[in-house]
Amino acid sequence: MRNISTFCFGLALVLGSNIATAQPAGITMDMINTTLPLEGAPLAVAGPYQVTSEGAFNAAGLLLFRPADLAAFPAKDKLPVLLWGNGGCSIEGKTYSDFLGTIASHGFLVLTTTAVAGEKTRQQNAGDLLGALEWLAAENGRAGAPLAGKIDKTHIAVMGQSCGGFLSISLGGDPRVSTIGVFNSGVQPATANAGTAPAPAFPSPTTEALAKLHGPLMFINGGDRDFMKATSHANYELVTKLPVFYGSRHGAGHTATMHHPGGGEFANVAANWLLYQFKGDKKAGKMFVGKDCELCTNSNWDTEAKGLNK
Repeated sequence: MRNISTFCFGLALVLGSNIATAQPAGITMDMINTTLPLEGAPLAVAGPYQVTSEGAFNAAGLLLFRPADLAAFPAKDKLPVLLWGNGGCSIEGKTYSDFLGTIASHGFLVLTTTAVAGEKTRQQNAGDLLGALEWLAAENGRAGAPLAGKIDKTHIAVMGQSCGGFLSISLGGDPRVSTIGVFNSGVQPATANAGTAPAPAFPSPTTEALAKLHGPLMFINGGDRDFMKATSHANYELVTKLPVFYGSRHGAGHTATMHHPGGGEFANVAANWLLYQFKGDKKAGKMFVGKDCELCTNSNWDTEAKGLNK
């Protein structure tokens, strides 16, 4: 496991912040730092592309993962986009490099945030990911840019883990976002604001935000060891008009397989969802749909689905 302490520190900051209004009370570091045992766990399956990671051009604080060789795009393959919300809403996305690299290796452009040298440490917020959306449009049209004309702007996903899952729900109502993935996360009903402090620029979403979503979505969490399991399933139940998939992985805690080599099993789930939704990959789709869907028939998973294509 890599950088687990960084992840936990980021989430610890969140527990006392406005973003944590959707986080249950009484969460301890032992509860946060629960992962699926590595021994015997499925391995991450890399795609056909070698991956490079780099800072975004002219956008300090944005970190991207992409296929190193872009010759296949767009002539032979699409390059859809994933915006990623980090656990703990940590600004430092390098914690998820293995996980995000596996997704990029299947032919995706992945963006998250990274700390900027000399700047005061802060948390990632929805504005950062909105800024990444604006960067995409500019970079796709920038003369001489490696990605010029190659970005599939019609297929943009937002996914996130724990606090980063709140960000995916926040952005899920944006018309530019086609699908979202909520990992080890979920939102709570709104509560009366007893304080007098001004509202933050990017408040934590509540269950009211679920009604604003417009595309297929999935909720993926750990088993009973994941303290967000009940909230995740409750959010799934509230989504009644959209295609939605829910999966709970037995034995996985709140960090699940995020820090396994390559991101482990959860990286495979994320990559296959994007291949299914954005590239029409029927083999990838079999992980989620059909009477014999791979996760549905896997004894390590509890799953439910509504409205997905067969």
